[in-house]
Amino acid sequence: MYKHVFWDLGGTLVDTYPALDEALADVVRSHRQRLQDSEVSKLTRRSTGEAIEALSERFGIPAEEFEAANAQLKRRWASAPPPRMAGARALLDDISAAGGLNLVVTHRDRASAQTLLQGLDLKVDDLISTSDGFPRKPDPEMYRTMLERHALDPTDCLAVGDRPIDAEAAMAAGLTAAILESPEARVDDEAKYSVAALEELRPLLALG
Repeated sequence: MYKHVFWDLGGTLVDTYPALDEALADVVRSHRQRLQDSEVSKLTRRSTGEAIEALSERFGIPAEEFEAANAQLKRRWASAPPPRMAGARALLDDISAAGGLNLVVTHRDRASAQTLLQGLDLKVDDLISTSDGFPRKPDPEMYRTMLERHALDPTDCLAVGDRPIDAEAAMAAGLTAAILESPEARVDDEAKYSVAALEELRPLLALG
């Protein structure tokens, strides 16, 4: 059983994918080309950057147009955030009540991440971001720093994300990884656990 949880943010605690997939697909459709949101989802589940690169190459559209659409979406989220992932707030609260820590490790810049958490009433104990000067996942440095900051034993910790790089980074820091997978866009990863909903994590955390 695990006590503390290291959380990814977008796609894990916050349901960012539907809006992101639509925004990138809309760029393609604005050029009078056909593309379903579901086709984009298979790309974004690996990396937004990889998705933009792949769509740009496939449709001959400058990557800057996709990047602009992504930036516009993030600005909109400042006042109208995407929804919480189902069960996220209750799970965070129950982890805290059981004496565990909820720790966020994210690529999202700190201000954007904190705005999302506050807007969605998701209370966490600490947050570390690449905007704090850390390398991006799959580099494990953010996880290692968070472990040291709170003097945690990695065997007491579960790292939850939605992309292979989340699992790779966490495992390199000695944590056990769980991946939240969308049935429509499964990914290949080395995580020990795979769940379709956050509620499925409860047995791993000894929570009813």
